Amino acid sequence: SPLHVASRSVTRILIFTASIGEGHDLPARELAESLRERGAEVTVADTLKTMGPIVERIVVGGSNAVLFELSYLLVVKVDWTRRVQEWIGLLLGRRGLERLIAERRPDVIVSTYPGINPLLAKMDLGVPLVSAITDLTALEPWVHPDFALHLITQAESVAEVRRLGGPATRVAHVRGLTRAEFERPVDRAAARRELGLPADQHVVVVSGGGWAMGDLEGAARAAVEAGAHTVALCGRDEELRARLAAIEGVDAWGFTDRMGDLLGAADVLVHSTAGLTVYEAQVRGTRVISYGWGAGHVRVNNRAFAELDMADVARNPQELRAALSRALARPRAPDRSYERLPHAADEVLRLARRATPEPQPTPGGADRRPGGDRPRAPRA
Repeated sequence: SPLHVASRSVTRILIFTASIGEGHDLPARELAESLRERGAEVTVADTLKTMGPIVERIVVGGSNAVLFELSYLLVVKVDWTRRVQEWIGLLLGRRGLERLIAERRPDVIVSTYPGINPLLAKMDLGVPLVSAITDLTALEPWVHPDFALHLITQAESVAEVRRLGGPATRVAHVRGLTRAEFERPVDRAAARRELGLPADQHVVVVSGGGWAMGDLEGAARAAVEAGAHTVALCGRDEELRARLAAIEGVDAWGFTDRMGDLLGAADVLVHSTAGLTVYEAQVRGTRVISYGWGAGHVRVNNRAFAELDMADVARNPQELRAALSRALARPRAPDRSYERLPHAADEVLRLARRATPEPQPTPGGADRRPGGDRPRAPRA
């Protein structure tokens, strides 16, 4: 039969997330949507479900503060327990991961969940790996020398990524790992009108992430005592929402997709779990106070927030009241540099183009996509 040149098929991207709050799912959704708009074929997979029910129960079960701190120390800070954890993870979940990867045959694999990163590196898949990092620091699980690209949301993370991944590690400071609305400025007065918030009173947002973790009730009461109209974000915890709604001066919301407008309308965010919401507040020019959780990597991020003057950190209700007084007296300007950053989707597609071999003549015009022998993208 005549020879045909195999045409380059659509770029395939596999994104691993973990549905343990919005901190991993939101970046995965936003990145996937942006990649699809650029013509890529994207699969978003819940890492824990892919690895199987035993792994899912273990990880989801560690959501209280004591287990969260203990797991951080044993998995991140103690070398031999980290190696044991990785071995167990591969033993329990490797088959599910390999099955999905073989089905999807991705050109690039992106992880928004750091728990999977060491396992993907150990599997030696022959596919370029990307870590989409949404924390400021405590990046040991996020960074690996075998990853072709590390996407970061905050420029202050560059030094730690290079320390952990090596001087040749490719790092890109990007936008696109949160909602596209954060690329557009918000008029505070207009946002308050649209959201039904008072124009003549300070507004404080209290949040504990998608799972509403931490002392949200204490934070809400402190904000009301400071004279602020308080919006408490209760995620999907309806019992907590009902309890906070009973406090005079508190609007208790469930899960919302209006964070861009809400943070643009607010003066202060009191947040318990660090991560992406803190960065979103900084983009909007909203003062941030970290309070109410402080376990595991959140504790490490809190220390960095304070050192870099990116957020105030309150360890108890008394410190929270003092921090609220300081924050309400010191308005902050929005960060307009965010909208000028390169887009995460463009960086991923650029990596895919560098990693994909040029089309080769094949008998019968077959589109051959080797599963395990695609070369890794070079690190620059």
